[in-house]
Amino acid sequence: MTTLADVAKKANVSAMTVSRVINHPDKVTEELKQLVHQAMLELDYQPNIAAKSLVSKRSHIIKVYILEEMDTTEPYYMNLLVGIARSIGKAHYSLQLVTTDGVDRGPADGCIITGFRQKDMDWIKNLKKPVVLFGENEAGFSFVDSDNYQGIVSACKHALDTGYQRLVYIGLELEEAFTKSREKGYIDTVTKTGQAPKIHRFENRSSAARTFITAQKEQFAENTCFICATDRLALGINQGLQSIGAQIPKDFGIVGYDGVFLDQVSSPKLTTMKQAIVEMGEACGELLIQKIEQNDTSRRQQRFLPQLVVRESTR
Repeated sequence: MTTLADVAKKANVSAMTVSRVINHPDKVTEELKQLVHQAMLELDYQPNIAAKSLVSKRSHIIKVYILEEMDTTEPYYMNLLVGIARSIGKAHYSLQLVTTDGVDRGPADGCIITGFRQKDMDWIKNLKKPVVLFGENEAGFSFVDSDNYQGIVSACKHALDTGYQRLVYIGLELEEAFTKSREKGYIDTVTKTGQAPKIHRFENRSSAARTFITAQKEQFAENTCFICATDRLALGINQGLQSIGAQIPKDFGIVGYDGVFLDQVSSPKLTTMKQAIVEMGEACGELLIQKIEQNDTSRRQQRFLPQLVVRESTR
């Protein structure tokens, strides 16, 4: 069994230094941490978490709150959790998942929260722990998110560059920071072309978008591209257009947003703005660990530019 002394010998440092890296990483240099962590990795050394917790007075548990109902048809949250677990695991923290129908028990050193709404902000403020939100917000909390504004700008530019003359925005029926940013990206882009913005908002259900298209089919001229706030809405637009005999992408284009699963099972497959969900999960974990171990109270924002993935729903 590998011991702390073995790690010290491998890293060519003292056992006390290894202990300090494990228990008080905020008090050692980044170079020293990397040296010791590499030795631990090569020797497959696993610190005694219980002993470490006694020394640091920390639980070494991160709670991840998902404050909305999880959809089991797509792996959005699974990808996020993989990223979080990967980054906090490197720092020897464990993940505890708390869902809307779960039980919140026991201590934690910090929290990552997603699926929140404006009504949840007072509760979040009262947590009295380091917090990172997965999703931009207007309450001043540190967050990680995709660049919602620039993502929709890119979607609109792609539609215009491929020859669609009119852009219609299919948005979410929510007054949240991320929905406002996506909508503003659309408004700013179409306004520059001289068009008047055309915005329709729905719950995030494909059936809502599908019903809208079949009921309002006379409203949309050919050579229109639908810029959608989610792949789920894009899927509904696709189904609605096909039900009225429209040709995609010749007559109408569709661009979604997420790129997790639904974009690939749609027929035709959806052009989408693909979010780096796993990488954003890793960033959430890294930012929270920094806040915990360095007592960092600064407000940080990290945005990831989504990738345009061109498939069969645009020219």
